[in-house]
This record gives sequence, C-alpha cells and structure tokens, in this order.
Amino acid sequence: MNRSSELTSQLAVACLGAGVITTVAVAQGQNPLTALGITIFSAVAAVMVGQVL
Repeated sequence: MNRSSELTSQLAVACLGAGVITTVAVAQGQNPLTALGITIFSAVAAVMVGQVL
C-alpha cells in the first residue's frame, strides 16, 4: 500500500470516529457547522498524531 492510500485510509477512519460523536452533539442541538469543524479538526489531528507516532 502506498503512502497516499494509507493516509487516506487513516483520515477516513478518523472522520468516521469523530463523526459518530459529532452526530450525537448535533442531535442534542449543536450547530451543524460547528460540529463539522470539530469533526474535521479532530480527524486531521488524529492523522497527524498517527504519523508522528
């Protein structure tokens, strides 16, 4: 597996994980745009930490 494909897979998994929690937050009344921003930030942060470790 090449590096780009691995990075894409990591980002997809991170987005799915963050998206589950974000969905709960939106269901409880959080602004969807704020929730989307949190999801993207969390996913990118998770991938960055994964690349460093």
